[in-house]
Amino acid sequence: MKLGETFPAFSATTNLGKIENFHEWMGDNSWALLFSHPADYTPVCTTELARAAQLAEQFHDRNVQMIALSCDSAESHRGWINDIVAYANSPVIKSESFPFEIIADEDRSLATALGMLDPAEKDSKGMPLTARAVFIIDPKKQLRAQILYPATTGRNFDEILRIIDSMQLADRLPVATPEGWKGLAQSCMVQPNVPADKANEIFGKVNTMSLPSGKSYLRKVDLVD
Repeated sequence: MKLGETFPAFSATTNLGKIENFHEWMGDNSWALLFSHPADYTPVCTTELARAAQLAEQFHDRNVQMIALSCDSAESHRGWINDIVAYANSPVIKSESFPFEIIADEDRSLATALGMLDPAEKDSKGMPLTARAVFIIDPKKQLRAQILYPATTGRNFDEILRIIDSMQLADRLPVATPEGWKGLAQSCMVQPNVPADKANEIFGKVNTMSLPSGKSYLRKVDLVD
């Protein structure tokens, strides 16, 4: 899939039951975070989903619906959640109220459609496993960000939160977030296509850096006093 394309309104089975239509599952005004992992009962995947569960409330605060996926069965997911909860070691994370569902894509149809399969990683039957894919979908049901990690590298879910913060901020204001940006306490960049007079009108104070090129494209704004 390409950024900006409408994400499929797929149906799926999860550890909690059936999702008939992904768009309806998202609702009208929510974002969605869909992330796949290679297999249940594996070490790195357990650390990832435990961290995702620890951050679930922060994703919820950003109006983000979370859902995971692998090619394991729903029964496998239900059993593995107990291990995830144990690893997360948090009094608010419980097996009976785990904060997000896990899709059971046993026939690999969804993983194939979304380009999630890693040909280098196979199960005991020689079938390819899902890579560590991340899809962030906005309330218009459009794909806004996509990340793909190899099986040997666990994802940083704090970074995924940062990406969502950046995109949601840019949806509200004509800014872009620089390298290492960690929130509103740090300066943002005015988007290059915003005229100087418009930038001054929106932000009040714009700090333009003097550069050897003489060009005035590096414009910083502080959004928090």
